[in-house]
Amino acid sequence: MTAMKKEITPADILPYETYAKERKERRTAITALKKNRRVEVGPHATFYFENYDTMFQQIQEMLHIEKGGAEQLEDELRAYNPLIPQGSELVATIMFEINDEVRRDRFLRSITWVEKHLFIDVGGEKVPGEAETDVERTKADGKTSSVHFVHFRFTPGQIAKFRDPATQVLAVIAHENYHHMAVLPPAVKEALAMDFA
Repeated sequence: MTAMKKEITPADILPYETYAKERKERRTAITALKKNRRVEVGPHATFYFENYDTMFQQIQEMLHIEKGGAEQLEDELRAYNPLIPQGSELVATIMFEINDEVRRDRFLRSITWVEKHLFIDVGGEKVPGEAETDVERTKADGKTSSVHFVHFRFTPGQIAKFRDPATQVLAVIAHENYHHMAVLPPAVKEALAMDFA
């Protein structure tokens, strides 16, 4: 795995035939990697922390399924490269998952602008989330998206605290209608610490 790489280029992409042969093995490996890169926060939200490997796999899968060639690759790189941590940040895809469509719609309308209420707590110090601005995630009618892409930018001091095994780190959603937090288990902290250069 190549967690320290910070950008996927066309040269990194495997030919369709090569990926097809390795697909099962690669999907198994990425599932194992992701196990220590996810944190459930409350009953409906999950933080999926991204890195080079998760984004590489995402792009390869999209190309494998859609077979869009070079034109599609350009779009995928533009979409997913910004989600690779650049050395002083963690990047998370935050998903709100409710199977029932009516309940999901009602819930998403109750957490308007939730992307402004996300942070990582590092030993009592807040690292605020900064949502990707490529698309507005909360619509004019107040309904927010079920998926948010968020950067958490750390200072050198916060990175040092994060790496300290004695420091408790929390993933937090502090919206008035959804206020939940979860402690990052040691294995998750250890995996995410590798995202810092």
